[in-house]
Amino acid sequence: MRRTPTATLLLGLIVTLATVLAYSWYISRQITGLRQLQTDLTDRNRRDSLLLLRIQGDLNQIALAMRDMLDPDETYPIQAWSAQFDRIRADLDDALAQQEAVTVARRTPEQARFLASSVAQFWDASARIFELAAGGHADEARSQVRLSLQPRQAALSTAVARFLVQNNESEAQTAEQVQQIYATVQRQVRWFLFATLAAIVGTGVFLIRSSQRLFSELASLSDQRRELAQQLIGARESTLREIARELHDEFGQILTAIGSMLGRAARQAPDGSSLRQDLREIAEVSQDALDNVRGLSQSLHPSILEELGLGSTVDWYMTTVERQLGLVVDYERSADLPPLDENVSIHVYRILQEALSNVARHSGVHDAAVRLFWDDGQLTLTVQDRGRGLAVDGGRRGLGLVTMRERAALVHGALELVSPPGGGTLVRLTIPVQGPVAA
Repeated sequence: MRRTPTATLLLGLIVTLATVLAYSWYISRQITGLRQLQTDLTDRNRRDSLLLLRIQGDLNQIALAMRDMLDPDETYPIQAWSAQFDRIRADLDDALAQQEAVTVARRTPEQARFLASSVAQFWDASARIFELAAGGHADEARSQVRLSLQPRQAALSTAVARFLVQNNESEAQTAEQVQQIYATVQRQVRWFLFATLAAIVGTGVFLIRSSQRLFSELASLSDQRRELAQQLIGARESTLREIARELHDEFGQILTAIGSMLGRAARQAPDGSSLRQDLREIAEVSQDALDNVRGLSQSLHPSILEELGLGSTVDWYMTTVERQLGLVVDYERSADLPPLDENVSIHVYRILQEALSNVARHSGVHDAAVRLFWDDGQLTLTVQDRGRGLAVDGGRRGLGLVTMRERAALVHGALELVSPPGGGTLVRLTIPVQGPVAA
């Protein structure tokens, strides 16, 4: 037994679906990682930059305060700036604590220690300056502001500016990492698309080749079936022909001889005797049997089909339909039917028989219309009834329809079954016929 491609196609479908699911999961993970990177780096870097700007702003406020403290025209004492320094210190300490929590810059331990010690030293120095000013040493306090506080504030501003530069570099690195991830994902998507297209093309080619083999096998089986049907139909016709010939020749001759012998015996019997009457009745029964045998012989294989052609055979058959099938037939045919091959004629005749038999058995009516025409190289036979239609008893008449279609195909014709608007069934047989028209 040949293996069907179903198992291979199913395996290919499972592998394809598994690949798509795995790759979709991988892409989802990549996108999630990219989103996490943007959240953990880009957003935190932006917050770090904002905090550094806040620190730089506090340092700038300190620088302005120290400038005012050193202004000779300033009338306020140095202690007046103590509250402002305390407020700036609180804000600066809070900003430094938050900045240390969110920083993503590559800061060395030395830089971190330098920043912490510089801030601590700055506030220690500012505390000593305010103590000097409170002790009445304003000039010395101003001198310490110039010599100690301003350089320390400048160093802190420089460190913060350096951290801002590092943050900018970190943002550039983050953007580069994001672009690399995007490029990697795009490359992988392209490879996946190429692989998917290759799988689709491979599956399509395999399916096409499998379909071609399947259709080739179906065509071969169809040809074998048609050849077998032709042989069976030919064997059936040959058998029917032999049976009809045997009935006509053997039984017909025997019944004819019996009738002749009964006639001679009746003539030898005395006139008016009961024997003579019995012999005549037996002769009549023998004649009826002879007529029935001849009628059966014609039904099995009409000899007039070979002698007179299809038109005359159909004419004769129409005269027997009411007696055999109980149908009243409205019959019409062309007067100029061409001479047909015996093979074509017997198939048309059998299709007509089967169609009328279906009407009698399945339509539920007792009348039908038969038309047999030849026009423009095409022979057309139609059998129509006004009965229950195709939907009724369709399964029971299936074998007969198959045989009718096979007979039509054997003579290169086409058989159609139509449901007319008025109901019932119309069987139409069309056969291309070439040749001279009979006179």
